[in-house]
Amino acid sequence: VAGALRRRWASLATRPRPSTDAPRPAGLARHRAAAADRGTRRELHRTMSTGPPADEAKTSEEAPTATKPTKKLWGGAFAPGATVDPVMEAFNASIGFDKALCFADVAGSEAYARALERCGVLSAAQLEAMLRGLAMVRDEWAAGTFVIRPETDEDIHTANERRLGELVGTDIAGRLHTGRSRNDQVATDLRLWLRREIYDLRRQLVALVESAKDVAGRQESLDAVLPGYTHLQRAQPVRWSHFVLSHAWAWSRDAERLDDVFKRSDRSPLGSGALAGHPFFRPGDRATLAADLGFGGGCSPNSLDAVSDRDFCVEFAQWAALLGAHLSRWAEDLIVYGSKEFGYVSFGAAYSTGSSLMPHKRNPDALELLRGKSARLQAAAVQLTSLVSSLPSAYNKDLQEDKEAVFDVANTLKLALPVAKGVLETLTIHPAKMRAALQPDMLATDLAEYLVRRGVPFRETHHVAGAAVRLAESKACSLADLTPADFRGLHAAFGDDVVTDVFDFDKAVESRDAHGSTSLRAQRDQLDRLDAWLRHAKTTGGPSAAAAGLVVPVVDEDH
Repeated sequence: VAGALRRRWASLATRPRPSTDAPRPAGLARHRAAAADRGTRRELHRTMSTGPPADEAKTSEEAPTATKPTKKLWGGAFAPGATVDPVMEAFNASIGFDKALCFADVAGSEAYARALERCGVLSAAQLEAMLRGLAMVRDEWAAGTFVIRPETDEDIHTANERRLGELVGTDIAGRLHTGRSRNDQVATDLRLWLRREIYDLRRQLVALVESAKDVAGRQESLDAVLPGYTHLQRAQPVRWSHFVLSHAWAWSRDAERLDDVFKRSDRSPLGSGALAGHPFFRPGDRATLAADLGFGGGCSPNSLDAVSDRDFCVEFAQWAALLGAHLSRWAEDLIVYGSKEFGYVSFGAAYSTGSSLMPHKRNPDALELLRGKSARLQAAAVQLTSLVSSLPSAYNKDLQEDKEAVFDVANTLKLALPVAKGVLETLTIHPAKMRAALQPDMLATDLAEYLVRRGVPFRETHHVAGAAVRLAESKACSLADLTPADFRGLHAAFGDDVVTDVFDFDKAVESRDAHGSTSLRAQRDQLDRLDAWLRHAKTTGGPSAAAAGLVVPVVDEDH
């Protein structure tokens, strides 16, 4: 096994580490100026989300062996020459996935260094050197030139600190971890990373709601009347705009829930140490540090809870699972409506695929994948809930398993939401097919309501309308084909106008004029309310661009 691992490490060593003699950027100011380029910022965000590609996040040529001791940050209590089994090295390492936290880790370290200077642990000159080195580390990650050393870099925190020591000296870098544990460090990094992800996901979700509002507001959508379904059986007629808006409102609730998740995650655990608190900070230093990192909720109130709290991960996954369920239900509706048996909609070529065998097929793969990925999102929520449910207090290594699930949730939704928006905007509706599917028996409730307007109790009219359905079935005709005499034979309150008054689908949808109903006035009212919701959502709630941009600068562009 050790030999196989050594060969694997050797195969990953594709390029030597860049020389430390090469010219370096001038530091944080230089980095921020360079980040003004939109392409650079998008690349930074891609790297933050998934980590550098395999050919960019390089590994060193030097691989550990079972007989060579390696220097670990935690190795002080171990005897000189002690070794770690290479299988255990691989089992323990998280650098392969937590490198996605590279920019968050640097941002957290920069703020922490400033806090150490404020409390007297660092001098001004030491702080300046440390910040200069951390900016260089960030630039290497952004450029894809950071070299991962598997023999020492078991996680992103050790990788960044090791490289900082190479750049500015271990006498400077070795002071950065004063009072800080990887326990509070990773909890902080993950919150900073998630804040940046929430910023982008929220914008994508609001953009999806806005697209739904625009589609529903088209005159074609307002005019198209189709069967509404309960139990997948034709129920009552509705407008296409009403169907689209029904999903838009569900997505708006998802955006509101995301704001709630963010509020509870927007609190800094940094300065909690391993579990017992910080020995060098004064009482107000953690609050100042939290503000420096853009945490609107201040700092966590209990250090023991802070290092083990992964509620924000669980809540984020649970939020995503419900959003995934909403996207899945919408996808299922459209998949059904797009089948030849219904024919209400056609899917845009940009979001469809064909069959490798059957040339006539156009498959709604985008929608089917949205439906399928909802299971993936739900699985992440279950995984994280199970992960934290049996842990004792404070940090445990089990929590290393939180990141891949959270990363996968964010990356899945960052693809799913734009795809859903694209499907919605390229969908073609077929109003004639929709109207052809309307059947008079869908107006049986309207028939009962006709009698209610003539003073008959609804419970009685319901049975009368049911008797009319049975009568039409016995005559092998539709409800609309019954005569006024047929109806009067069921109840004396029926008038000669019953057929013309009841059996009109446009009149039926227009008769429902209450708030949130199907009339044109109610549709326009919903559109106005949704437009107001969008204006509020774009200016209120969620992370600020400034706070999100502390990790990776925000691209200032339309949703």
